[in-house]
Amino acid sequence: MEALDLQSFLLFAAGLAVTGAFAGVLAGLLGVGGGIVIVPVLSFMLEFLKFSPNVAMHVAVGTSLLTIIPTSITSLRAHNKRGAMDKDLIRAWAPYVAFGAAIGGIAAHFISGASLKSVFGFVALAVAVNMLLPKKIVLGEHLPYSIPFRLGVPGMIGFISSLMGIGGGSLTVPTLAAYSYPVHKAVGSSSAFGLIISLPAVIGFVITGWGEAGLPPLSLGYVNLLAAALIIPLTMTTAKLGVKLAHSLKPEYLKRAFAVFLMITSIRMLWPLFAG
Repeated sequence: MEALDLQSFLLFAAGLAVTGAFAGVLAGLLGVGGGIVIVPVLSFMLEFLKFSPNVAMHVAVGTSLLTIIPTSITSLRAHNKRGAMDKDLIRAWAPYVAFGAAIGGIAAHFISGASLKSVFGFVALAVAVNMLLPKKIVLGEHLPYSIPFRLGVPGMIGFISSLMGIGGGSLTVPTLAAYSYPVHKAVGSSSAFGLIISLPAVIGFVITGWGEAGLPPLSLGYVNLLAAALIIPLTMTTAKLGVKLAHSLKPEYLKRAFAVFLMITSIRMLWPLFAG
């Protein structure tokens, strides 16, 4: 990144700024978390700048997790003002989500960039298909509160989300909806889980990536501070807009459009796996 000429840097900055703005709106509006947009774009841009695909994907995931911290705080405060936070659910799930995220943040170091792409691609594809389904999957009328359920489901949400660099809304919202949970409270509560996931996961990506060869300049382990500085201001600003839209619109058409975008992105990331 330090060898960039002015034109290339401006292109890089503009691309990440637009990505951050779009990601913030999605985080507030759909509860999917901006990371599901940030990770593929940042990974592509770093590879375009000649960083190795393995480093690019790890840095994209780690940096995305850092951007989720302020965005989640902004989003959860806005949802809380509207009474869309289930504090009992957050207290019940938080330890398991955080534990899963911490394990994921450490485990990612031992997983290749190609494998991280595969995890991202398959889960993103599943999220896209779920968004496009005319009828939502219903597993029960009430959310289970047993210890095995909490260990398995919230823990796995934290683990997979940290490997993908997302805030957990993409997994939390459909999971809660499957147990007949009110959608607005699911979206609001998922913003709190974004913070709970990103804090331990970022620490893991910083520690395990420390001293890694071939990192972009201004990186702390697998977290790039320059990219985060370009993304965060816009995600924080537009997350508030997304929350307002979430409480004033029926975002079905936007959901479908985003699902198609997500499907194309996931197929692009998975293509090398099947093309050999």
